[in-house]
Amino acid sequence: MSRIAILGSGAWGTALALILARHGDHDITLWSHGAHISKIIRDNAENTAYLPGFALPSNIRSTADLASAVNAADIILSTMPSEYVRAVYEQLAPHWSPQQFLVSATKGIEDATHQRMSEVIADVIRTTAGYTPKIAVLSGPTFAYEVAAGQPTAMTVASTDAALAERIQQDFSSPRLRVYTNEDVVGVELGGAVKNVIAIATGIAAGLELGHNAMAALITRGIAEVTRLAVACGGRRETLAGLSGIGDLVLTCTGSLSRNRTVGIALGQGRKLDEILKSLGGKVAEGVRTTPAALGLARKYNVEMPITEQMDAILRTGKHPRDAMRDLMSRPGRDE
Repeated sequence: MSRIAILGSGAWGTALALILARHGDHDITLWSHGAHISKIIRDNAENTAYLPGFALPSNIRSTADLASAVNAADIILSTMPSEYVRAVYEQLAPHWSPQQFLVSATKGIEDATHQRMSEVIADVIRTTAGYTPKIAVLSGPTFAYEVAAGQPTAMTVASTDAALAERIQQDFSSPRLRVYTNEDVVGVELGGAVKNVIAIATGIAAGLELGHNAMAALITRGIAEVTRLAVACGGRRETLAGLSGIGDLVLTCTGSLSRNRTVGIALGQGRKLDEILKSLGGKVAEGVRTTPAALGLARKYNVEMPITEQMDAILRTGKHPRDAMRDLMSRPGRDE
């Protein structure tokens, strides 16, 4: 049995809690940033705020006390939105033990530093606790609702520590969740983060009713863009051909449950970004925050990312989506 603390009780954290609890041999603590969410979960045995319709079994404990959540845990699984990761881990550092394993399942890039989530966490722990924690990252093509429903899902766990990746693979795998191992942390994290930017672009194409040809072109050129960035940062090209690359990209760009695609569709239909984000009801479309961060990282490594550049212009300066698509189509010709 493993004692697992899940940091973040949104739809994704709750879905992972459910699939891990179904093993029957894990003790799960689900931590909420807000005490009111934790109370809702305890009172209803269901996360009616973020993932309604799924009863939570008794081996999932809900709390808003961070120290209580992590002190007795063997594995700490991070699922919170990327913008909160640094602050939460600064609070967590005094309670961390060098024997604990950390798994980051947050898909994003920190805007100010351009660090991946595992880098943010390691930076905080090294600064506050004086050592480098044992970290793995978990990513792949997943919608929280389908994971919670027990529909077949495959993911990748990546770590430079092969024994840690194998431990997570063993603990997390089940008849409904197949987990592959990988040592390419950079490729897995960047694939999971930057695909959200491309999903906004494909959503915009759908909102503008540009057709399936445009959608296919954006997905294809999008994976080329993500791959260029990952390789420049030290990732492996073949990783982006796997679950955390093209697999996650295709799902997020085409699935009706994709929040990033939903944001793009609304932008293409002429709605304003602030209004769209408010309509998500507290749920997060990570691609909105990842876009400027990915572009900053690309400039650092001198990587060309034309789709990301146009998404940044739409999101930050209000460029009209149709103008952005026109500018992508009118770029000078080049070899594929």
